[in-house]
Amino acid sequence: MSAERFGGLRARIAAEAARLMYEEGVDQYFTAKRMAAKRILGQVEGRRARYRPADLPSNGEIREALLLFAERAEGSQRTRRLFALRIVALEAMRALAPFSPRLIGSVSTGHIRRGSDVDLHVFPADEEALERHVRALGWTFDRERVTIQKGGELREYVHYHVADVAPLELTVYAPRDLRARPRSSTDGKPIVRLGVAALSALCARDHPVAWERYLETGEVDGMDALLEADEDEPLPGPFDGLLDGGGTGDDGDEPACAEPGEEDDATQDYEPLPGFEDTA
Repeated sequence: MSAERFGGLRARIAAEAARLMYEEGVDQYFTAKRMAAKRILGQVEGRRARYRPADLPSNGEIREALLLFAERAEGSQRTRRLFALRIVALEAMRALAPFSPRLIGSVSTGHIRRGSDVDLHVFPADEEALERHVRALGWTFDRERVTIQKGGELREYVHYHVADVAPLELTVYAPRDLRARPRSSTDGKPIVRLGVAALSALCARDHPVAWERYLETGEVDGMDALLEADEDEPLPGPFDGLLDGGGTGDDGDEPACAEPGEEDDATQDYEPLPGFEDTA
């Protein structure tokens, strides 16, 4: 099966994956695209279908669909919430200055969605010093050690999940890694890491009026209300009803999900979902 053969199939899967991420809280591109494939491909021509990695949208395609989804659902409030999240990041980075914090992810790129958190890389020479520093700040946090596979190797990373006005996730790297440029699983390009000066310049460029007000008052108008909106029930989805047969297949099976920490790899040959196994 190919996207060309079925016209807009690839776009339909991207749109469904975006809906799953926005409305149902799926937080991995890898998981979302496979769940979407289960729902969409399972009903092509009324029979079970096979799929290949080439039939699935890229992470970048899903990200663009997700951005469109968020813009349609939230309108101008999304821009205001983005600025609020960037200020949360900026103030956290100032508090973490001894550890060379860098902002990555959706808050830096602007591709936020409902439930987006603030992702920071930190580079302590001594992780215990970082933990003592976080405790001294009075932050409430959970520490997690995660093992993932990258480049055929198992690697361990320590994460600090901090409960702030908006959730913060601190990923711990060695100081030497500050010079490295890891690549994004979304588009394959080097991840952009923003320091305090770069983030301040971004705020001044993208949010000039709100930034000037923040410099004058030290506050963001309505920040609590903007960020608390993430805890409300999801807004009605703009794509509701646009994807024919958006439910599960006739067999009622739940879609297969990736294990926590599993990342998408454009060169990976995926194991078929149940019902999509190749037949001779």
